[in-house]
Amino acid sequence: MISGYLKSSISTIERRFGLSSQTSGLLAAFNEVGNTALIIFVSYFGSRVHRPRLIGLGAVLVAVAGLLMSLPHFIAEPYRYDHVNLDLPQDSASSLCLLPQTPAPALASASVPTLNSSSCALSSEAPQMVVVGLMFLAQTLLGVGAVPIQPFGISYIDDFAHPSNSPLYLGILFAVTLIGPGLAYGLGGLMLRFYVDIDRMPEGGISLTPKDPRWVGAWWLGFLVSAGAVTLTALPYFFFPREMPKEEQELSFRKRILPSLDDKGENSLIKLGAGNSSDKEKDREAQIAPDLTVIQFVKIFPHVLLRNLRHPIFLLVVLAQVSMSSMVAGMATFLPKFLERQFSVTASFANLLIGSISIPAAIVGIVAGGFLVKRLHLGPTRCATLGIVGAFTCLLLGLPLFFIGCPTHPIANVYGTSTLPENEDFLSCTQLCSCSKSDFNPVCDTRSHIEYVTPCQAGCTGLQGDPGPGQGPVIYTNCSCLLSGLRNSSVTSGSCESSCSHLVLPFILLVSLGGAVASITHTPSFMLILRGVKKEDKSLAVGMQFMLQRVLAWMPSPVIHGSAIDTACVFWADTCGMRSLCRYYDHDLLRHRFIGLQFFFKLGTLVCFTLVFIILRQQEKEAASSRSHNGLVSKEEKLVLSSEKRSEDSRM
Repeated sequence: MISGYLKSSISTIERRFGLSSQTSGLLAAFNEVGNTALIIFVSYFGSRVHRPRLIGLGAVLVAVAGLLMSLPHFIAEPYRYDHVNLDLPQDSASSLCLLPQTPAPALASASVPTLNSSSCALSSEAPQMVVVGLMFLAQTLLGVGAVPIQPFGISYIDDFAHPSNSPLYLGILFAVTLIGPGLAYGLGGLMLRFYVDIDRMPEGGISLTPKDPRWVGAWWLGFLVSAGAVTLTALPYFFFPREMPKEEQELSFRKRILPSLDDKGENSLIKLGAGNSSDKEKDREAQIAPDLTVIQFVKIFPHVLLRNLRHPIFLLVVLAQVSMSSMVAGMATFLPKFLERQFSVTASFANLLIGSISIPAAIVGIVAGGFLVKRLHLGPTRCATLGIVGAFTCLLLGLPLFFIGCPTHPIANVYGTSTLPENEDFLSCTQLCSCSKSDFNPVCDTRSHIEYVTPCQAGCTGLQGDPGPGQGPVIYTNCSCLLSGLRNSSVTSGSCESSCSHLVLPFILLVSLGGAVASITHTPSFMLILRGVKKEDKSLAVGMQFMLQRVLAWMPSPVIHGSAIDTACVFWADTCGMRSLCRYYDHDLLRHRFIGLQFFFKLGTLVCFTLVFIILRQQEKEAASSRSHNGLVSKEEKLVLSSEKRSEDSRM
């Protein structure tokens, strides 16, 4: 839940602390560092420890990480949404144009001096490093705390569940795991409606609304709520037994509702699992693992790792999961920000859409995948077929996303026709105002639908009565530098309204439907791994799978997506002469690169599942050929024996 809440607030944290998307992607992925370092050892020695209690301890550690994530808010300076300079007031007049002929006393509050080095050092350098370092430390702690949760939970269920019920139980486990992120996105949608400094509001309030691009919500408040919720859910794990009695029969509704399948059909994963559990020799071998010391484990681990990696099915299924996880990691981290930028919606509304539509759709897909494996007793080949169908359908549903989006509206001297060289009159006009490069107070000329970074850039020297905090947009007057050619005109505070914000609903519906179809492959791929490796390697195989997913997907994917998003930036904020966060993006370029990365990972999933299917079909043909050959040999032996017997009888 805490990791999901961070992803729901990633654009807000970027805006609050001046981070690029690449840096925020690294922050979101940094919890995998601590997780990856320990997950193999924890998975291998899982049978030595009290797994439920260790899960509870890990959850408590996750709650501590959540508290640490909120700490930067309390040690950082209050949020400055207009200026870096702490000496300047935060009011509507602070970004006005100060022309040379304008009397200084008349616009004393509008004075925009140049930032000096001491002001920059005080406001950004040291505190910035401290707060960002704290968040990275909290992410590392979060990864360490999350180590025992999934490997121990999966092996605990699979060890004590009936082989026929295990796929359904695992499907429910994976689905319930998504409830946390769903609640986290909903919590983000709620908390980001409150102003970040709700606990230390400036006198007279603020003149921002959630629709303002400078708005920063109370991102820290959700971490406190999430930490409390995780602590409460950790308590029951301390009362679970170390070992549960083995489930002896299938679920009762299974016997009443689901018909029995013909045993002469395709060998199912469940039958394979039952065969492994009854094999005494493999049971004896499985007891070797818990008796190993750490030194013995370090010596034997490379051999076990290579043995599993040489297994083509295991390797290809893990690579399919890596591709799918890369897609999910990028989407989960940056989809809220993508919706904000592409369709000009608020952060809270974007999180609400994801938490109420996308996450429930993924839960339904995972449960459906587990039910299909149990209901149809899918064998390895049919599980691979289900993976192909799911990946291909997800790929098709992603194609229209390349064309659903909003174009970037013109922004003076940043994007559109206003950047052409012939606009020399505009540039010379704005130079007279001595506008600060660090200011960001966007205004919109509603007549020409052109946006300006500040009222100063539009040449505005006055305002039409400040309506007060939260009372409506501010009207800036006497604007002499407008690209429309009008003089002494007026502009409105805030970014220009998008003409296609309504497309956000079709977009999120397609994303959610594709996610639901892709989630159907989740449980079948896990069953291919659990039933496709040796019994003594099962716990380690799960740990290896999670490790490879983290190293190859959850760690690099947010950074890759963040870097791709940064390449679509057309205007970077200037903080003390240094590039910080991106203010404006080329929407078409942003959409093509973000959706293009998603398409690439979906294609990789499809290729891997296709190769798994081809290998399994080849193995089936070889097995059938071997059986038929053995049958012919036995018939020939019988004929030889019978002929020899007849010859002996004749001699007698």
